[in-house]
Amino acid sequence: MMNAAIKIHGLKKCDTCRKAVKDLAAADIAHQFFDFRKDGLAESDLKKWVASAGWQVLLNTRGTTWRGLSEAKKADMGESKATALMLEHPALIKRPVFEIDEKIAIGYKDEQKIALGL
Repeated sequence: MMNAAIKIHGLKKCDTCRKAVKDLAAADIAHQFFDFRKDGLAESDLKKWVASAGWQVLLNTRGTTWRGLSEAKKADMGESKATALMLEHPALIKRPVFEIDEKIAIGYKDEQKIALGL
């Protein structure tokens, strides 16, 4: 068991985020949930995640928010442009983002479940 609560960042209505919260609660693992829309998104947090995982991992290009962007906004994507877009549209961040001590885990597949102790 970890000594600090796991921080989960995502969207309250995201099915994957809800499943992760439910699984952590069922396993009696201390956690806190932060909703991008309700609680906001600190630029410092996003930059820390980008530095840790890379903007390519963090940018969700499979969702409706991405598909709704103009081709001009999607063109010539790089770290600074991706970071600015994710700050403007937090739904572009692949979810959930877990902070476990100083480590970052993105998404909720087997690899992340193992890292969370599930």
